[in-house]
Amino acid sequence: MSRNILATSIYILIFVILQEQANGALHGTTKKLVDEANKNGPYLGLIIPNMFEMNPLLSNPHYNPSKLVIDYAGTRFRFGKIYKKPVILVMSGMGMVNSAVATQLLLSLFEIKGVIHYGIAGNANPNLNIGDVTIAQYWSHSAMWNWQRHGNGPEDPLPFEGEGGFTREIGYLKFGAYSSNGDNDNLLNNVWYQAEEVYPVDSTPEQTQLAFWIPVDSNYFSLSKALEKLKLENCVNATTCLSTPPKVTTVQRGTSANIYLDNAAYRGFLYNKFNISPVEMESAGVALTCYQQKVPFITFRALSDLAGGGSATSNEADTFSGLTANNSVLVTVEFIKLLGGYDRKMLNYVR
Repeated sequence: MSRNILATSIYILIFVILQEQANGALHGTTKKLVDEANKNGPYLGLIIPNMFEMNPLLSNPHYNPSKLVIDYAGTRFRFGKIYKKPVILVMSGMGMVNSAVATQLLLSLFEIKGVIHYGIAGNANPNLNIGDVTIAQYWSHSAMWNWQRHGNGPEDPLPFEGEGGFTREIGYLKFGAYSSNGDNDNLLNNVWYQAEEVYPVDSTPEQTQLAFWIPVDSNYFSLSKALEKLKLENCVNATTCLSTPPKVTTVQRGTSANIYLDNAAYRGFLYNKFNISPVEMESAGVALTCYQQKVPFITFRALSDLAGGGSATSNEADTFSGLTANNSVLVTVEFIKLLGGYDRKMLNYVR
């Protein structure tokens, strides 16, 4: 079959699938494709924010794409293998809602043994540099707030506090502390950080559990420490290189919010208050969904800029964002290679 005929056949198949999905139901051709795909599982699910971060993986020599592509509910699932391990690639789009929806669709439709999320991020940690790839042990959603009315302070209870409602346990941000004119008061007052409500699949429905710091899978995290010796890309071209060679490093915490953080004061607050390194817009959506579904996950985020600016190099996110995206892919692919050896070791142990 010629490439043109094959491409036409694929486009026709995708069109048929889209027509069947007009009401969002899983049936007909789509259901058959999903059922057939699951016979070749379980898969590693790779969730990627956008095409800019996906393209380096699509062109990576260790990614072997399959002819199978399934489009469902506005989301495309690409099938292939990395180091002989079956994978499904899905682009989520920007923000926590999109990343959570993509993750839930992936886990609901397919047999998934683990989830890997990767991409670029801003940096809140002054000890790290552009190009470094961070592997955070914990993730949080840091934009669920209780915004306290003006006149009330840390000693005043929050609405519904003590009744399973809001809490002062996590901490707060006082806007007045960042006034440029020296006035410690501000009409915006304080915002108190709040945990997410989660409903784990193995718990009683409608019984709330609260989670602020979501841990990545402990086995994945331990295995990923071997990546700290991995050599990363340092130069965009022959004349444009990073001043400090990038590295892979495990860190304690990362955070997500539907906010593009480009403010040095808030960056410093997050690092000093919570010891946060990568800051971005999707990982917590993936983390919370996997946590709720009890599916192992890990996130690799390459630092593209010092959020809010710093040195001249730290403001050159546009210059080095392609390099950092490539580095996040290098780490992801190498982790999958390590994971293959880990799985075989565990299989031999079970036997």
